[in-house]
Formats: sequence, structure tokens, C-alpha cells
Amino acid sequence: MKMDEKRLFDAVKELRTSEKKNFKQTVDLIVNLKGLDLKNPDHQVEFFVELPKAKGKKTKVCAFIGPELGDSAKANMDTAVLQQDFDKFDKKASKKLAMAHDFFIAQATIMPKVAAAFGRVLGPKGKMPNPKAGCVVPPNANLKVAYEKLQKTVKLSCKKAPIMQTIVGNEEASDADLVENIKYILNNIEHHMPQGIHNMKNAYVKFSMGKPVKVM
Repeated sequence: MKMDEKRLFDAVKELRTSEKKNFKQTVDLIVNLKGLDLKNPDHQVEFFVELPKAKGKKTKVCAFIGPELGDSAKANMDTAVLQQDFDKFDKKASKKLAMAHDFFIAQATIMPKVAAAFGRVLGPKGKMPNPKAGCVVPPNANLKVAYEKLQKTVKLSCKKAPIMQTIVGNEEASDADLVENIKYILNNIEHHMPQGIHNMKNAYVKFSMGKPVKVM
């Protein structure tokens, strides 16, 4: 999709004229879609994007692992849950775990046990370890690399309503970095739509507590 870069820069500059808050605001991109029949599975879109620039907010990651990755997970993840401890997590504890983390990584060799222990809670929340996001890993995986990748990864989903929304940075990011992330996401959305750009109605950027500014 040909994106008017000047328009993107103007939109970001307009964002910065809004009233300052006493906390660091994130910048979100909202894309409204059209021409989709979301009852049709072929029109339900979900994918992951690794942004070219930082997304401006820490991503909390939990790993479900066997003994092979225990030390690495404890060193690199926000939370590490060993297979031998799965039975300690009842439904309440599993929900608490789900709420506290953005992504879940699982060691591939124990994925069936992960699904059995946590699937009922993580599945409905869309947080089951997903290989498309690099979240199902071999027993010799480099978890530091996996963790760093997830710090720049966002999930784009359109299953229930014709809209996608994601973080693209925060107010401390440079205009150039925000514009690069916005362009990258818009191009990825176009690529994943059944009819490409014809399924994209309009798009806005906004601070977490600010008014939306149109970018397309």
C-alpha cells in the first residue's frame, strides 16, 4: 500500500500537541476494516508482527518448560513454570498467571501437557503458546533471543469485529520510529486481508488518553 509518509508525520506531530499527562502514554494504531464477513473463517484474520522499532512497553513473558530449559528460563523470562509444577496451578492460579503475562512460551516436547494443564484458561484468552509468534520452542532453544523478539512483537486480530488495534510506541519515541512502525503494521494488515487495501476503511493513531488523529 502506498502510504502518504508526510500525512503520517503530520498525524504524529498533531498527537504531540495534546495535553500532557503525568504518566508516559502509549501510542496506539486503530484500523477500521470493511467488506469482511466475520462469520466466514477465511475472513477472520490473526497474525503476529515483529516491529522494526521498539513498541514502547515491556512485554511480560512466561515460559512452560521441562528441566532442559529450566535455568535458561529462570534467567531470561519474567516467569518460569517447570513441568513438575503444573499440578500446583488450579483454575484460579492459572487465571492469575494469564492476567499477569502478555505471551506464553512452551517447550515443544511438553506442549500436550501444557495444553492439558493450562488450555482451558489460556485458550479463550488467546494466549496459548503460538508457533507463529515463535512461542513453541525446542528443548535447546535460545530463550534470550526468543524473549527479546517478543519485546517487539504485537498481535493483530480481527475475529469478532471489523477493527484492529495495537501499540506502536510511546510518547518518548521519535516521530521517525513511530512512523516506521505504523507503516510496517499497515502494510502487514493489507497483506493479510482477503482483498488487500480494499478491506481497509480508515486508520487512526492516538495517545492512550488522547483523541484519535486520522492517518488514512
